[in-house]
Amino acid sequence: MSRARADEEEYWHSSKFRAFTFDDEDDELSQLKESKRAVNSLRDIVDDDDDDLERVSWSGEPVGSISWSIKETASSSTSSLEGRDSGLQKGSSSYAAFPKQVSSYSLSSLFKGELCLSLSALSDTGVKNYAPELRRPKAEYKDYSSDWSPKDTVRRMQRGKVCSLERFRSLQDKLVLLDEAVAGHDGNVITAVLIFLKRTLRREILFRELEVRQVALCHLIHFLKEAGEQKLLLDLLRFLDRTEEVALSQYREHLNIQDVEKRREFLKGCIGLPFSAEDTSHIQDHYTLLERQIIIEANDRHLETAGQSEVFRKYPRKASILNMPLVTTLFYSCFYHYTEAEGTFSSPTNLKKTFKIPDKQYVLTALAARAKLRAWDDVDALFTTKNWLGYTKKKAPIGFHRVVEILQRNNAPVQVLQEYVRLVEDVETRLNLATKYKCHDVVIETYKDLKDRIQLTAYKCKVERGSAEEEKINSILNNMQIRWKN
Repeated sequence: MSRARADEEEYWHSSKFRAFTFDDEDDELSQLKESKRAVNSLRDIVDDDDDDLERVSWSGEPVGSISWSIKETASSSTSSLEGRDSGLQKGSSSYAAFPKQVSSYSLSSLFKGELCLSLSALSDTGVKNYAPELRRPKAEYKDYSSDWSPKDTVRRMQRGKVCSLERFRSLQDKLVLLDEAVAGHDGNVITAVLIFLKRTLRREILFRELEVRQVALCHLIHFLKEAGEQKLLLDLLRFLDRTEEVALSQYREHLNIQDVEKRREFLKGCIGLPFSAEDTSHIQDHYTLLERQIIIEANDRHLETAGQSEVFRKYPRKASILNMPLVTTLFYSCFYHYTEAEGTFSSPTNLKKTFKIPDKQYVLTALAARAKLRAWDDVDALFTTKNWLGYTKKKAPIGFHRVVEILQRNNAPVQVLQEYVRLVEDVETRLNLATKYKCHDVVIETYKDLKDRIQLTAYKCKVERGSAEEEKINSILNNMQIRWKN
């Protein structure tokens, strides 16, 4: 009996396993529980005060990030395996030789719920790795769950914080929220609240409440125009009895119509909308212009394809005339159809008469078109008028100084420029233009008329020696019949 007991004692002292004991003082699991209680008590204190603070590990990475969690899991597993292998190799029967797993229980691991991983490291079965729970910071949940007042909500939205507006369920709360947004004078916040109200209120209620809130109403109208919500915009304008704005909004829809024939029919229907008298005439002109452009485009495409017109052969068209402005259409007609009779749709004079184009606009456009073609005879005829006695006179409603500038931009020869520089009435302007564009004859004649010998002598140095201009200056200076002022 005593021998059997001695063998049993020897077995327990020599084995690597320990017998069961009720003593919890050295029990690893008990230490783990005590550590967890202490850490939980610390976490309550830390969570209350530092919800918005970011925790950073010794490596400099934010606690709770994915990279931190992977490193934490790997380090815990490695330390557990190494400790266990060293314990098995030693084969010591003493409790002190058992590998300690304290390093695997850091504060961060307890915060992230790695208790399962540590317990599995203590067991004899294979080690299992569990991914830690990744949770959002409590401060982020506050943005959704906290019971913010309308004023606080608007204030947080102004600071760029995430706020849920779904908690404002009653009509009164929603209107208070809108009033606070308007009082904050922040257009982005006002628009965000209006989008929320548009989604959660019936149209009749929304329109009725916005009618007495003009600032919010203007923001909503602008938002609907920018967002292209045409149907809701028209309903709102009809509710407000803004008939002209309704008509203009419907008229703007023609911009989205690409087919020319459909656009023409749409514009024809817009003529009967409740526009003002002035706007009605503009809509009528727009429809008439598009109708003309369709006719001109079809005819010119045929002429260009057949090669029957010299101007189309020398200057091929670069773009279609369809949907172009009135001034562009007039320039096109002056370029390709300048000599046509007034009875044709493509005649420039017909366009001028039909659309009541002012003389200044017509002369500017025709001058630019004919100068580009270097048709100087047409340019001359454009400014030549006859009186009732049959005398001809040049007259320009835009001023001859502008005529000179347009001709110079189109590389007109000096002879043509000089002819129109002479017609500039203001002497100083005439001299400046003549000097700038090297119209020497005009400068010499002007100084002669002014009887300014000094300026004429000074200008002699600016012309080439032996040129006709120098001989002309010498002839004038030697003329004894001229009474010079200086």
